Order: sequence, then C-alpha cells, then structure tokens
Amino acid sequence: MEIGLYFGSFNPIHNGHLIIASHVASFCNVDQVWLVISPQNPFKATQSLLNEHHRKHLVDLAIEGEKKIKSSAIEFKLPKPSYTINTLTYLKEKYPQHTFSLILGSDSYKNIPRWKNGNQILSHYNLFVYNRPGHELRKEPVPLLTILNAPLLEISSSYIRGLIKSKKTIRYLVPDIVMEEIKAHQYYE
Repeated sequence: MEIGLYFGSFNPIHNGHLIIASHVASFCNVDQVWLVISPQNPFKATQSLLNEHHRKHLVDLAIEGEKKIKSSAIEFKLPKPSYTINTLTYLKEKYPQHTFSLILGSDSYKNIPRWKNGNQILSHYNLFVYNRPGHELRKEPVPLLTILNAPLLEISSSYIRGLIKSKKTIRYLVPDIVMEEIKAHQYYE
C-alpha cells in the first residue's frame, strides 16, 4: 500500500488538518493517510503540549469512521525528540510491504534542509506539499514533489489554544466531538 504520512503535534487536531488529510486521501495516489502524532517536535517548545496519548485520543475522535485516514502513535515508541528520518527508517523496516510518502506544508518543506538527513528525505520520498500563506511554492524542479491545490483554512493549533485560554468558543474550528472532549477534560485551560 502507498501510505501518505502527515506528521504533526496535532495540539489539538483541527479542521484544517482534517481538510488536508481528506484532500490527499481523495485526490492523491495514496491508499491511506496516517496522521502521525509527534510526541516532541525538535523545532517546537514542549511546555504547551498536551500529553501525546490525549492528543492521539482527540485525533481518533476526529477521524472516527474514516476508511482512508488512520492515526499512528509510532513515534511514541521512538527516542525523543522525533526526527522524521528516524521514523521513516523505522516504518520501512516494520512495514516493508508499504511505500511511504510525506504530506507537509510549504513552510515545513522549505525547512527540510535544516532537518536531520533532510537531503535523504528529499531524494527518496514522494512529497505532497500544500501551500501555506507567506510560503507559496512555484513548480520546483524536484521529481518527487507534488504541489497540492488543496483548500486551506488559516487556523492553527496555537490559535485554538489561545481561544480556549481566553474562554472563547472553538466551535467550527475543530470537530464537535473534539470540542466536547476538550471541554470535558479542561484541556488547554
């Protein structure tokens, strides 16, 4: 199977994430999209991170009933911080029957040269890149790159966390079931 890997903190997962995952699952040459919950991104501060198991639970609630979108806690078992190349190497060994590609925003794509073994990722993995405002890509001369024309929402998990701290509604930004779970457990307050 061809698996599109969408890495993220998903802190919390929101409708923007889900739109991208759904777009790739529907319009790209992948059999499944795996939302890979990263316990610790080497480029992000960890103090505002909800426990990874709680974040995975929110992702599972958000994608309940989806056939082509799955969650993955594979990085929970790997050394921290989470380096994409280490996860890809592990997945190739664990699932030799699958082929893996990456789904990422243009801002992350532009940072790949700063990633651990970033050039190896660029030369060995298909990349599905969606444009992020202020980081638009033109057609790049990279054979394994597909620039997506996906619908985007200009929202972020940090914006949602800020709304929660300010006691504002997050309705319509996250699935209702995710909003209810966040409220019930007072996450991010």
